[in-house]
Amino acid sequence: MEWKQIYREILSEVSDGVYIVDSHRKILFWNKAAERITGYSAEEIMGEHCSETGLHHIDMHGEPLCELGCPLITATETGRVQQESVFVRHKGGYRVPIETRVFPVYDDGVNVGAVEIFRPASGRVYDDHFIEQLSDAATRDPLTNLPNRRYMQDYLRYKLYASRQFGEMFAVLFGDVDDFHQFNNTYGHDAGDSVLRNISRTFQENLRAGDRVARWGGEEFVGVFAVESEAAVPVLGQKICQLVRNTEIDHAGHPLHVTMSIGITLMRPEDTVETMLARADALMYESKRKGKDCVTAG
Repeated sequence: MEWKQIYREILSEVSDGVYIVDSHRKILFWNKAAERITGYSAEEIMGEHCSETGLHHIDMHGEPLCELGCPLITATETGRVQQESVFVRHKGGYRVPIETRVFPVYDDGVNVGAVEIFRPASGRVYDDHFIEQLSDAATRDPLTNLPNRRYMQDYLRYKLYASRQFGEMFAVLFGDVDDFHQFNNTYGHDAGDSVLRNISRTFQENLRAGDRVARWGGEEFVGVFAVESEAAVPVLGQKICQLVRNTEIDHAGHPLHVTMSIGITLMRPEDTVETMLARADALMYESKRKGKDCVTAG
């Protein structure tokens, strides 16, 4: 019997849950204890990307870890063991608190994946709706129901990692509603809040899978969008600009509109979260200087 097969048989029988992923976070191994703790069989889990399973890890502060602060990504990027206390969604629809340890795996000095070992933190289980509410409170803007600034900062870090792993292109958009202070002074803050909610609803109804728009603060929005080419970047910005221009609210029987100045940029190989945001922000201010209600790409 080969040593690899011996190791797999040993790991299959240990009392802690064990699963192994490759460098793309595709699940290669899922032991019997993992089946018992989560309710998911190996046949249901193996071959899936971990973020595409029903496990939906959330940490104790409400952060959804599959996109924000994934310990598997951190372990492979840093080469250090990661320890987390998280909630995992059981197949039965409830949440189980677990303690996890994640170990990076190397072959001849090259990272080839990670191993996660986990066990229940207690015998108690939690209502899934309560945990989802906890997650929403940590990552959602209460006025617009869009992701908040904290979420977007972490999501951009995840997208940078995914882009370098899989070669996916994406653009970062920074948008600011034009003359919003004047709008609030003229029509009142309730009207201003209604405009922000309607713009946010428009964004939500026009996003593709994997795209995100967050309320960055005040009347500012940041978006992350998958693109297939550099030529698609300004076209995408124009689409968002037009969507905002055509969003309206009713105020005392009269329709009100606002516009948005937009900066949009393609992710570059040397980028960090900070450089992408700074470049998109500078491009947005260039749109302000050009007369507002327009897009500057770069």
